[in-house]
Amino acid sequence: MEKKPQPTRIVIMGAAGRDFHNFNMVYRDDPESRVVAFTASQIPQISGRRYPASLAGALYPDGIPIVEEAQLARLCQDEQIDQVVFSYSDVGYELVMQRAAIALASGCDFLLLGPERTSLQARVPVIAVSAVKTGCGKSQTSRWISRLLRGKGLRPVVLRHPMPYGDLERQAVQRFARPADLDAADCTVEEREEYEPHLADGNLVYAGVDYAKIVALAEAEADLLLWDGGNNDFPFVRPDLHIVLVDPLRPGFETSHHPGEAVLRMADVVVVTKVNTATAADVFAVGRNIAALNPSAPVVHAASPVQLDHPEMVLGKRVLVVEDGPTITHGGMPHGAGYVAATQAQAGKIVDPRRSAASEIAAVFAQYPHIGRVLPALGYHPSQLRALAETINQAQADVVVEATPCNLGALITINKPVVRVSYEFEESGEPKLSTLIEAFIRGRLAEVS
Repeated sequence: MEKKPQPTRIVIMGAAGRDFHNFNMVYRDDPESRVVAFTASQIPQISGRRYPASLAGALYPDGIPIVEEAQLARLCQDEQIDQVVFSYSDVGYELVMQRAAIALASGCDFLLLGPERTSLQARVPVIAVSAVKTGCGKSQTSRWISRLLRGKGLRPVVLRHPMPYGDLERQAVQRFARPADLDAADCTVEEREEYEPHLADGNLVYAGVDYAKIVALAEAEADLLLWDGGNNDFPFVRPDLHIVLVDPLRPGFETSHHPGEAVLRMADVVVVTKVNTATAADVFAVGRNIAALNPSAPVVHAASPVQLDHPEMVLGKRVLVVEDGPTITHGGMPHGAGYVAATQAQAGKIVDPRRSAASEIAAVFAQYPHIGRVLPALGYHPSQLRALAETINQAQADVVVEATPCNLGALITINKPVVRVSYEFEESGEPKLSTLIEAFIRGRLAEVS
């Protein structure tokens, strides 16, 4: 009797987002595959848990363990793994191949799943906003597009790249329509940074773990879906118009990080952001890379002006700058809009947060030595949020410049005056993004009708 072939034994490397989506799309119902474990990176306190059976499906009655990425080599050997599937984003090419070397040395195949196998098809038009790196300005661009769409009488619904850092069963499908929904979902600082501004603009936001269910619910409420991407990942839903951002403050990142270069090559429209603060030479440098990788895509320039709500409170003062967390950590930026705003307002001194850093925050500075004299707003879990508050309150500063898009004051007690920073998308020169989107709307809606 012929022996029945054994399922391919797989480890999925991830960071609580793309990894779960890839599993749901490709492996969950495949009897010829057996996902033995996920590995976790980038996000603290994800490992040590399980992808629950309710989400993993009938082939996984006990769920799937999530382990530290540092255990990859031993996992491959002990569990006789056949394939390692790399499924997270915002990483340099060198790191990807270092992880590949671990898999190959263990005798495993090393795979990258592409958009054809992992993208959902929506029943309504989709505009996607992606970027070559975290911190290019996807969120403000998405909000600006949503206002443009509503001005045309359309009902956009925002689909946000996943950030399921808590109870995965509870977070399978998340719908946010008002600020109270964020409290009910126990959203982290990182989630609030993305969701709060959308809600303030009147947008309905969906996110979670199971994007097949999410898309089905979202498209029932929408004339058009607006994918607001995370990191430098490509969309989970097939876009009809794919807008990709590049950052001239980090020239070269568009050709050095996974999967940012692939995303740039996929773009229908490329937006060069922050041209108001970048040098002409750096704008030219990223333009040259765009032309080499995607010469047929229209290239749009945009500014990202920053504004303090009370600049007079910063003038001549000792200032502690709190920035958007992911932009400053794995996004690779030494500082962000808060530092720019404080400098423009002629702060007397930018206080180095390392001098007051609680141990958990000090560990982040050690992990990301590129960070300048700014404090990333980290709150992936309660202890990290407490450490953030301790670091801020112990700092020898007169005022806090808060450039995170979420309202930290609603989450922690801050013992200093707080000045908030706003930054928005602004068109600059020709062609205009609005013109291209309006042309898309006319053409796509004509097809639908």
